[in-house]
Amino acid sequence: MKIQVIIFLSLGIELSAISAQGLYDTNTIQDIKINFYQDNWDDLLDSLKGLPDEPYLLAQSVEINGEVFDSVGVKYKGYSSFDTSNLKNPLHIDLNHFRKGQNYHGVKSIKLANGFSDPSFVRQVLSYEILRKYMAAPQANYAKVWVNGDYRGLYTNVESINKGFVRKHFQTDGDNPFFKCTPKDVVGSTGHCDLKYESTDSVDYYQRYEIRSDYGWAELLALMDTLTNFPSKARNVVDVDRALWMLAFNDVLVNLDSYTGLFSQNYYLYQDKHDRWLPIVWDLNMSFGAFPLLDGSTLLTVPQMKQLDPLVHENNDFRPLIKSLLQDSLYRRMYLAHLRTLLEENFSTQSYQTRALELQAMIDSAVQADNYKFYSHDDFLKNVTHTVVAPGGFGTVPGLTDLMSGRYNYLINNTNLSTPPPVISNVSESLDGEIYVHANVAGATFVMLAYRYDSSGIFQNLTMFDDGQHDDGAAGDGVYGQSFPYNGLVAQYYIYAENAGSGAFSPQRAEYEFYKANLAPPNPGVGDVVINEFLVKNTSSETDEAGQMEDWLELYNNNDADFSLTGMYLTDDPAKPDKWLFPLGTSVPAKGFLIVWLDEDQSQGPLHASFKLKADGEFLMVSNGAGGVVDSLSFGLQKADTSYGRFPNGSGPFFFMPRTFNTFNQLTVSTVETNRHADLRIFPNPVGGRLTIQSDGPLGLIRVFDTLGQEVWRLDAGDARVSDLNATNLGAGIYCLKIGDNSPRLICVQH
Repeated sequence: MKIQVIIFLSLGIELSAISAQGLYDTNTIQDIKINFYQDNWDDLLDSLKGLPDEPYLLAQSVEINGEVFDSVGVKYKGYSSFDTSNLKNPLHIDLNHFRKGQNYHGVKSIKLANGFSDPSFVRQVLSYEILRKYMAAPQANYAKVWVNGDYRGLYTNVESINKGFVRKHFQTDGDNPFFKCTPKDVVGSTGHCDLKYESTDSVDYYQRYEIRSDYGWAELLALMDTLTNFPSKARNVVDVDRALWMLAFNDVLVNLDSYTGLFSQNYYLYQDKHDRWLPIVWDLNMSFGAFPLLDGSTLLTVPQMKQLDPLVHENNDFRPLIKSLLQDSLYRRMYLAHLRTLLEENFSTQSYQTRALELQAMIDSAVQADNYKFYSHDDFLKNVTHTVVAPGGFGTVPGLTDLMSGRYNYLINNTNLSTPPPVISNVSESLDGEIYVHANVAGATFVMLAYRYDSSGIFQNLTMFDDGQHDDGAAGDGVYGQSFPYNGLVAQYYIYAENAGSGAFSPQRAEYEFYKANLAPPNPGVGDVVINEFLVKNTSSETDEAGQMEDWLELYNNNDADFSLTGMYLTDDPAKPDKWLFPLGTSVPAKGFLIVWLDEDQSQGPLHASFKLKADGEFLMVSNGAGGVVDSLSFGLQKADTSYGRFPNGSGPFFFMPRTFNTFNQLTVSTVETNRHADLRIFPNPVGGRLTIQSDGPLGLIRVFDTLGQEVWRLDAGDARVSDLNATNLGAGIYCLKIGDNSPRLICVQH
């Protein structure tokens, strides 16, 4: 057995990785414990809510699933769900407010809803589960909350819509115009977020729309001007498909505390790099008919909500987003196709009821112990199926199945959905200079192919034909065809077909889902190119082209020839293997390196990825986007200015190491650095069955870890200056010894 001995500088790093449990895992109830310095914290939070900027109250600590954070900002949030007389108000916890950089596994902002107007406790979680099938939307689950040791009850824990959210979903750096569309005073004279253009002065809109970016008022006014005065140009300023999904969702689920309802609120707008506004749905605690106000004239009854018009507001000048889209015949039929998909996939069976009961079973004991909830435990149990009277005389809260069974029957028989839609089948593609798409389509008068080359692009539309001239077989055989240019990589596409009364998509969830034409993906061998080294917290080291210290990734080519990355992807999410496409023509030199900056700032150069990594652990993968993985790894907690890389370079396991940016990895900085530890000796080398550790001073605690960070042996040598390790029971591999108490040295040995 030959053992190679390498001595590290004292890096002060634990090898064991921290595995982060998702804060929004729907199968787990989170535990959140808030401790304030003051006993009158409730009065203080009430008073701060009334101030113009709604400042945070300093909490002594917040504990999340056993992890404690000092000096945290907490405040009450919400409008209709907040009241000074409430014993349980919604909460906003900002871990980052007083102590910058503080986060729980990457999450800085925590939004907790109090269950106002939802006896069932499932509306928000269930609604977001449905919505996420069709558009980017927050994750949501549950949290038990204690304040100063008192259990305050069960809350709904909803992912915050912030710059991190838009970065994750919209291939952006998050710095574009961004607004929260909820008025400061929904019942006052400030107006609503209806996108109606009424003034050229942005000041007139300050109380309705809350800006979340450094600029954007001129862009928002341009959106409102277009929707109000030039509705035929809506496609130039709005992501039409995303807007249609939002409006269809609001209508089907009778989600009237939204753009569709009285106050036209509870959504966000973010402008993408194509200058299109992307709507994002927010605050679903009153979906499934819990907010019974459509136009302010009267409270809707449950029978009226069951029969809510699927084309509501199509002629309403004060809902210009709805009017501009539904008065366009193409978008109208697309909207109805989305509405039909929502009905068929979620409400044609009782699967939503089954899911609601599953959620209730999971949270039942937490709800029963909640002494501050707004409804009784009996109301909680029966509201999935039965209507419950709301407190304060605010109508009733429909039972989910009572409302939706009637709503489904009404909509599926509504004249607007009575025409059978076209049937699209046997979708396929082929490559012959261009990408040819073919499909069988029955019952259509118009068929359209939409395509783009990556998820940040806009779908381009082409008419498909059954004329025998578009690689579609014989004319009139029911096979439609069309082609578009092949860019040498991949493409995304979907098909839409319509007749005089109805439309259909394939896949049904388009544009959110689409077909992927990856006709000739690269098929590299494992180990050809590897993730060689990366740095997650760069605070004082390498800089990019803009002179900024950003996180970076180093790839290494083990081959004797250049390796092309054309058609290859980099991602931090295994569910999204095609998150960032390497630029066309990118290659890694033979036995050489390539640096990619992980900074979400693609404007600074071609090798700047669209994502960042979390310092408390995440995932990295290089692949062809079609199942062929080049290299991947999961990693744990990282330290500032200390990289994580392979040793030996290009082939070995990962270790924390001094940075070796764009050059061969080493576990030591230099001979001079290593000699600082000449007082520590390990022998013999090579070793037989025993490894002897000798020092000029007390050895203290000796710990041995394998490459997974698991401790496999430990000895407290105390004041002893010599110790022996029996290595005969260790398997082949590399092991690291951490030696000493106060300033431990890290030593790795190769078995």
